[in-house]
Amino acid sequence: MKKSEAIFGVARVPLDALAVFAALTLAYHLRALNIAIIPGLEIADAAGTLPPVAWYMIHFIIPGVGTFLVLAGLFGLYTLESTESAFIEIGRVLLATALWVALVIAWYFLVRKQLFFSRALLLYGTGFIALFVTVIRAVLTLIQRAFLHRGIGKRVVVSLGRQGLAESALLTLKHDEHYAYLGHLPDLEALKRMFHQHRTIDLVLQTDPNPASDMTLALINECRSRQVGYAFLPPVLADVPHQLMVERLGLLPMIRFQPTPLDGWGRIIKRLFDLIASAVLIIILSPVFLVISLCILFGGGWPIFYISKRVGESSRRRISILKFRSMVKDADRRKADLLALNHRRDGPLFKIHDDPRVTRVGKFLRRYSFDEFPQLFNVFIGTLSLVGPRPHLPDEVERYSLEQRRVFAVKPGMTGLAQISGRSDLSFEEEVRLDLQYIEEWSPLLDLWILWRTVFTVFSREGAD
Repeated sequence: MKKSEAIFGVARVPLDALAVFAALTLAYHLRALNIAIIPGLEIADAAGTLPPVAWYMIHFIIPGVGTFLVLAGLFGLYTLESTESAFIEIGRVLLATALWVALVIAWYFLVRKQLFFSRALLLYGTGFIALFVTVIRAVLTLIQRAFLHRGIGKRVVVSLGRQGLAESALLTLKHDEHYAYLGHLPDLEALKRMFHQHRTIDLVLQTDPNPASDMTLALINECRSRQVGYAFLPPVLADVPHQLMVERLGLLPMIRFQPTPLDGWGRIIKRLFDLIASAVLIIILSPVFLVISLCILFGGGWPIFYISKRVGESSRRRISILKFRSMVKDADRRKADLLALNHRRDGPLFKIHDDPRVTRVGKFLRRYSFDEFPQLFNVFIGTLSLVGPRPHLPDEVERYSLEQRRVFAVKPGMTGLAQISGRSDLSFEEEVRLDLQYIEEWSPLLDLWILWRTVFTVFSREGAD
């Protein structure tokens, strides 16, 4: 690790603490003076409810700063040798801030059995934390980049092996300002000559490692003797490097293939979000549920709901999906008679334009996806997620290829990348490609973006059946 990396990495901790301290202090004084940051926004809490400054400092600011630093550390914001993009760093700051305010609310409501003493202060403080931490980190990054442009703090890298670097690795080393790439060498003798020419090599990257070969062992010993870092690119799964995790089996290092980042804490965070969001939406939409139920009842009688058996996570589980009935009562029996009209013959899915089984009420429900609202109950009980690959029928899944079965790595969802990218207009192969992209690149921010885009896609009726 370069000395400058350590300095800038460590500096983030006290600077974040200063930013949070300043944010919460400014929020307190703005609320005490009744200064409205957003014109026209009034939040009903009296300034007289504010505690004394000394109490606020000891019992809220100091614990609040400490809590944020812990959360920021858990989100990887204090990694010393990080080369991630600014967008990823900002996203993690926003996530840490959101979790911080959620913990504050939960602490006061569940532990202290009371509401927070000022909603305006909490709103201002949360916004200032996100703003101040982001700005300070942006300034620090600009300063670090200024040093890197002058060659200070760059990691000097050379690659070695019979085969060249993978294209993605080569582009990173050539264009990432954190690296100074000296080139590719064919063998150990060429590396030794390079060591004599450049005494500041930081990392040797082997492109075709063979752990049992004498050449690899000699290369590692050469790097050890010169206190130079050694790394290798995995000879397999090179097209999915973000899915390879380095772990330990006892004292032995091990490379593990992880099908999706939606694992561990990611899975827990996603489930908590699904649980809370679905409960809130069910309550808000309950009048809509009642109106739609009455329309279906008077338009075609019972049943109001349609239960569809679908394939769930890991493909071994069958789940029951709840929908408002949008077709005639014997729709499943009539499916076999309509196979010739299927316009999705490129894959196993069954889709018909202007399906004759759809009722008049059902056409309206499908136009705006209102028929899928009851799936919020599936999300609440945990058989579906708000975002994920769409669940398909068992007879369709039986015709999936081995590659297509990768979509079962995560829980199916009400909406997904495919639904906001064309809905029913996509070919089956395009739909699978988008589902796999979601599985491999999942993040909380991606889920929020998909949900946001879903609203516009539904009401613009893009690709609706």
